[in-house]
Amino acid sequence: MTKTNSGTKTNSGNFFEDFRLGQELRHATPRTVTAGDVALYTALYGNRFAFASSDEFARSLGLPGAPLDDLAAFHVAFGKTVPDISLNAVANLGYAGGRFGVPVFPGDTLTTVSTVIGLKENSNRQTGVVYVRSIGSNQRGEMVVDYVRWVMVKKRDQAAPAPAEEVPALPAAVAAADLVVPAGLTAAAYDAALAGSPHRWEDYAVGEKIDHVDGMTIEEAEHMMATRLWQNTAKVHFNQHTEGQGRFGRRLIYGGHIISLARALSFNGLGNAFKIVAINGGRHTNPTFAGDTIYAWSEVLDKMELPGRADIGALRLRLVAVKNRSAEDFPLTGAEGKGYDPAVVLDFDYTVLMPRK
Repeated sequence: MTKTNSGTKTNSGNFFEDFRLGQELRHATPRTVTAGDVALYTALYGNRFAFASSDEFARSLGLPGAPLDDLAAFHVAFGKTVPDISLNAVANLGYAGGRFGVPVFPGDTLTTVSTVIGLKENSNRQTGVVYVRSIGSNQRGEMVVDYVRWVMVKKRDQAAPAPAEEVPALPAAVAAADLVVPAGLTAAAYDAALAGSPHRWEDYAVGEKIDHVDGMTIEEAEHMMATRLWQNTAKVHFNQHTEGQGRFGRRLIYGGHIISLARALSFNGLGNAFKIVAINGGRHTNPTFAGDTIYAWSEVLDKMELPGRADIGALRLRLVAVKNRSAEDFPLTGAEGKGYDPAVVLDFDYTVLMPRK
């Protein structure tokens, strides 16, 4: 349980020294998703993938209707974890081993449970890194999303003893055999014209890079609406009064906001990458602020055949978001190939399903 302030009933969030290896956190505020969430997601990010936009298109692929966008389901599950894990975060550092399970439809209720799987105090003794595995489930107890993330959290007391150090071994990628294909899904009648792209699984090559061309400027009001929509109460995103006194002097844009913007931009070039099935890894590499314009490019890291499936295949993709410059030259590393280019704000490794010919 999250500790409360001495003498009060308010929640100040967990600090690094409050976490223990193996600790289970059952997060508050179950969330029933609605058609309103779908409309807001589209308004915020401009998602154009037909699978999550059209009931009729989704039915043609064997589902009862259009599911919630996979990243919207991720945001709902992630938002539940913030008050217990990252209310006192300095930064969310990365993701690994993420799998999407059963699709989410309007009317489903999502809850999240997290387990602390790693702890490491930083050398400055002012912060530490907390590794958690979070599982979002629907009202039937079915897994919706299961992922690992690690976050840098402030210490309440710099002199407090550090918990035993444990850094978990994390997979480089989710194996093809572990990917969850929704029950009943078939691409036999996939309509590429309605999907908006003629390019199928066979048309992509490992090592191929795609500039997604379009850019999208982040507005302060939209970001604040998004953090409220996902019930993400992290101070670094929510509170200009406190962040105005911090090192940046302003609120940071929620990293998940960048992921969704970049994924929406990737439609131009990957329009048939209709469903996300895994988050293999990801890093928020530089801060983003309101007023920044996001561009994106992708690289095909791997092509995977799925056991027993001739209608769909999987692509492992690297999605890179950059701010305030085009992505036509595929920016990634900094000077002399060291570190990240200062314009790169996201390096995201994920796996999608795509129809085959």
